[in-house]
Amino acid sequence: MAKEIERKFLVRGDNWRKIAKGSVYRQGYIATQKEATVRVRIVGNQAYLTIKGPSIKYSRSEFEYPIPIEDAQEMLDKLCNRPIIEKTRYKIEYGSLIWEIDEFEGVNKGLILAEVELSEETQQIELPPWIAEEVSEDPKYFNSNLVKNPFSQWTRA
Repeated sequence: MAKEIERKFLVRGDNWRKIAKGSVYRQGYIATQKEATVRVRIVGNQAYLTIKGPSIKYSRSEFEYPIPIEDAQEMLDKLCNRPIIEKTRYKIEYGSLIWEIDEFEGVNKGLILAEVELSEETQQIELPPWIAEEVSEDPKYFNSNLVKNPFSQWTRA
């Protein structure tokens, strides 16, 4: 079984930008349930269909398959819930890990999250200086929930 172990954090400041290179992502969700999500994603000229199981702490099952970009575009246009998630993903190597920083656009503009994939849940990580609060276990930060409750609609104190 494929497994994803991931921790997610808010990002502070802009210092990370000078060492980051980004790619535009468009993704949508065909199904979002407690037990599973089904996502379609286009990155550049590649497309993927991904099925994810429920999150338990930092882990969940994940199955990802390349699909024709034309199929992905049609799924995004006709099958996915609205809004479509639009973001630029930046990758930064820090220590022995690759950090992915997602800067959201559209109705989620203003939200910037960093994710890091781990080989085990108890793996120790060195946090980069641009990392703020951990939000790994807060479901409102899951991309699938940003479709249902976009960042622009959150009440902020």
